[in-house]
Amino acid sequence: EITVLDDWLAHWFHVRAHPVFIKAMMFITHWHNTAGMMLMTAALGTWLYLRKARYWALALLFTVPGGMLLNVALKHTFQRARPSFDNPLLTLATYSFPSGHTVAATLFYGFVAAYLIHLTPRWKTRLVIAAGACLMVGLVGFSRMYLGVHYLSDVLAAVVEGSGWLAICISGVSTLRRRREGRRLG
Repeated sequence: EITVLDDWLAHWFHVRAHPVFIKAMMFITHWHNTAGMMLMTAALGTWLYLRKARYWALALLFTVPGGMLLNVALKHTFQRARPSFDNPLLTLATYSFPSGHTVAATLFYGFVAAYLIHLTPRWKTRLVIAAGACLMVGLVGFSRMYLGVHYLSDVLAAVVEGSGWLAICISGVSTLRRRREGRRLG
């Protein structure tokens, strides 16, 4: 059962926490908090808008902030308690499932990867882009588990949630773009 694995893994990380690694994980996790993700999203959105990639900018607007709001709604729906330790590395009062940091990373880096892959014809380069996005999402998810504020299932659910929402947003805005362009031509 996943909850047994969740509990075992949370305690395994907790007893093996090392001060140097804790610092690195804190940096990753704090960089990907709500403020950090909104700052990166605003910078990317501005850049897309200035490059006249307005449909991509619109998709980004729906993808990251919209997905983060969806995540809050899911947290309040499930109301899962966070891992609990006698001496926690990090303490949060919000719910655990699904991981908000991981969903935000999935949305942001997944979006960046989709945009870059769209621009790149070479499959090897596309593979490197996708691997880089997966690495970043994995690092964020790992940092959340290592710091003891999420279970493995919280992180995995966030990746699934984020991937689904990303696909909906990009597909939706792409459909809007095709319809508008079709009207102009027709």
